[in-house]
Amino acid sequence: MNPNLKLKGQSALVTGANSGIGLAVAKALANDGANVVVNYVTRPEDADEVVNQIKNDGGNAVAIRADVSNEQQVQSMFQQMYDTYGTIDILVNNAGIQKDSPLESMSLADWQLVLNVNLTGQFLCAREAVKEFLKRGIIKERSCAAGKIICMSSVHEVIPWAGHVNYATSKGGIHMMMQSMSQELAPKKIRVNSIGPGAIQTPINKPAWETPEALNKLLTLIPYGRIGQPEDIGKAAVWLASDESDYVNGTTLFVDGGMLLYPGFSTNG
Repeated sequence: MNPNLKLKGQSALVTGANSGIGLAVAKALANDGANVVVNYVTRPEDADEVVNQIKNDGGNAVAIRADVSNEQQVQSMFQQMYDTYGTIDILVNNAGIQKDSPLESMSLADWQLVLNVNLTGQFLCAREAVKEFLKRGIIKERSCAAGKIICMSSVHEVIPWAGHVNYATSKGGIHMMMQSMSQELAPKKIRVNSIGPGAIQTPINKPAWETPEALNKLLTLIPYGRIGQPEDIGKAAVWLASDESDYVNGTTLFVDGGMLLYPGFSTNG
């Protein structure tokens, strides 16, 4: 465990934390001293493995199942967290899915599922966390803020994405939800920000990097010349959750190797 613990004594909930970015964020927060709830909805064995990894590294974690798009399950998850750790200091709204298809063949069910998980799920978790932040207030020994919320967005809150209309729409919605929440909650010393990953090497986008041909094509979109790793997002999450970023409010921190620099225009289009 990191000897310089930025999050010592704080408790964090990371949704969708049994794989990919969520797994890396959970481990990074734990490595900096946070007690971590590893939320999952499928594959409990993977969530248990994340908990075991954190404990083996000297951290503290517990796995809790909940579908973030289900209000009752979200409320139950938060109650289980309070029963275990007493409160919440950090929420990382990470859970998300893709159901890709051309617009004309996209089913209403796939549209609604992606919006329900990616956007409504973040709202439900944020609402529950804010209730606790307001009830408990600031504990100066732990943090300057009453609470911190990190919304996992994407470069696609800015970049349109043909064939992924439901996903891109959910990320655009996260952007405005995050900013509106931050505007409302900043006077109450609750910080709300987003992380906007670019191309990260996770199972959700495996076809984009699993072959040399696919990876080389992807790298044409990334000026920095490498695909992102989940740990890149974990490090950003620790910073946004810590008092080092106390004056950062309502901002999306893009971690994308320069993808938003639109490298296709580097030779004047």
